Amino acid sequence: MEQSLLKEYLQMQHAYEPIVIPGQQDEITFLTKKTGLPQVWKLNLVTTELEQFTDLPDRVLSVFHSPTGQQTIVGMDEHGNEKQQFYLMDSGRRNVQELVVSKQHFHYFGGWSPDGKQIAFSSNRRSPGIFDVFVLDLRTKKQKVVFESDGNCKSIFWSKDGSQLLIRIPETNIEDRLFLLDIATGSTVRLGDDSLARFKEVELTANGKEGFVLTDIQRDTLAIYQFSLNQPAILTEVLSDDNWDIEELKLSPNQRQLAFTVNEGGRSKLGVYHLDVKTYDYIETLPKGVYNSVSWVNDQELILHIKSAVLPGDIWQLHLGTGSCTRLTHIGHSEITKYLIEPNLFTYPSFDGLNVPYFFYGDVKQSQPAVIYVHGGPEYQIRDEFNPVIQYLAANGFAVAVPNVRGSMGYGRTYSKLDDQRKRMNAVADLKWLVEDLVQNRGVNRDQIGIMGRSYGGFMVLAAITHYPDLWAAAVDIVGISHFKTFLENTGPWRRKLREYEYGSLKEDVDFFEEIAPLRHTANIQAPLLIFHGRNDTRVPVSEAEQLASDLQKQGKNVELLIFEDEGHQTEKMTNHITMNKLIIAFMQKHLAQK
Repeated sequence: MEQSLLKEYLQMQHAYEPIVIPGQQDEITFLTKKTGLPQVWKLNLVTTELEQFTDLPDRVLSVFHSPTGQQTIVGMDEHGNEKQQFYLMDSGRRNVQELVVSKQHFHYFGGWSPDGKQIAFSSNRRSPGIFDVFVLDLRTKKQKVVFESDGNCKSIFWSKDGSQLLIRIPETNIEDRLFLLDIATGSTVRLGDDSLARFKEVELTANGKEGFVLTDIQRDTLAIYQFSLNQPAILTEVLSDDNWDIEELKLSPNQRQLAFTVNEGGRSKLGVYHLDVKTYDYIETLPKGVYNSVSWVNDQELILHIKSAVLPGDIWQLHLGTGSCTRLTHIGHSEITKYLIEPNLFTYPSFDGLNVPYFFYGDVKQSQPAVIYVHGGPEYQIRDEFNPVIQYLAANGFAVAVPNVRGSMGYGRTYSKLDDQRKRMNAVADLKWLVEDLVQNRGVNRDQIGIMGRSYGGFMVLAAITHYPDLWAAAVDIVGISHFKTFLENTGPWRRKLREYEYGSLKEDVDFFEEIAPLRHTANIQAPLLIFHGRNDTRVPVSEAEQLASDLQKQGKNVELLIFEDEGHQTEKMTNHITMNKLIIAFMQKHLAQK
């Protein structure tokens, strides 16, 4: 393939997070970076007319329509700092008003009141590491604190009568508690029992007395449970899968059906559960891939976001009566679509016999170069989805392996905890054993293997090249952690407690942090290293990259550092996205293909 097509890969766009506008069921909004930054677009389902809804100076992070659909609140941050502020727009987009703005603080939307006169949100205005719940009157613009937390806390939505809020309080890095908050009295009642569990989507019935929730309470995978607000401690199982998580849940307008998605090893299935007869059907007519943002248009039609390795992401409409599906947007279409490669899903045994899954891009050819891409999180999962760098490398003679090492989500709660705290290096060892599988079974040349990763994946890259230095010919670290001690000391206070559940604590585990820190083992590094970071990163401070690069430069090691002054933890601006990924591809080609 010609090098001139690289830019086409990097400029591939996608549409995501579709929402049906209440009271206007023939219109939806969605987000896309079509203009260079994420903005809101509107689509008419009848006329197929597409128009840009927002043109704001920075990225739009979230969209929330009022119960009537006549007003919209959008969340926007500055230069990637994730400090979201809220702005109010009317349906005609005639004006944009500042609504919730305190730019040194974080804000999370907590729902419109049923009458559309108030909103709830949470913010860390009282203290950097503490999020309280606020209610704001849209007419007077007065706001009041309705719940004071001693840590992280988010409102999810209002009860149907407007007297209560459902709030989420994290218990650990993946587990949380849900409470019904009485707005007038401040009293709370817990949903479910005292068991540690994940709680995801919640749907209330139209009468406001019952609901459905996704949780893994007393089980390993997320399942659908039913509850009553009169007895919120009692959860009754509706539907489960012992092997896979149910991920999304949406109740139909007629209250008779539940649309749900199941994550089967990184690919989705969409099902419909019939509440009256307690049976369910899977929809087989959709393109293969990852499904999310499912919404009901009416009792027979759904919209959803579909993406895969060969489909960067667009909005689709499904008619349940006929099973027919229609692609509503074509933002993820390009002339290079024909070159995109669908991965195979393999597993390999790690050092202790644990089977670790990975997606493999490319053909099995003898003596080929390879790149291993490590995801972040670590409570995350690589799925069957488009990545321009992976696709370009795979189309140009590289094998690319993308593992979900122990600690990844999507394989049950037990698997996700296999790398917690002092088990951290077991996940790094999974990478070593992946190399052996690639060499033995996929035709990879042992001397031509590179590794790259973002965020926690950046730590995994650095740990791999310091603890297993002989395996790697090139490495790329994007917003990665070079030392857990300095990371925990300098990350935002609102994140520190939850990160300590995963990584270990500053009080108990500093000796272990010193033992495993890539920053303490830089003398071992043999591979050339390319580092990227965003100056405004509030998750992994830029100091993690600066201290590492400085150390390596003093040793005369082969290291390059690029800091984007107008980015945070993500690389959102299209110009920076293109710059970074062009450098990554050239770096891998230089050190692997020509080795």
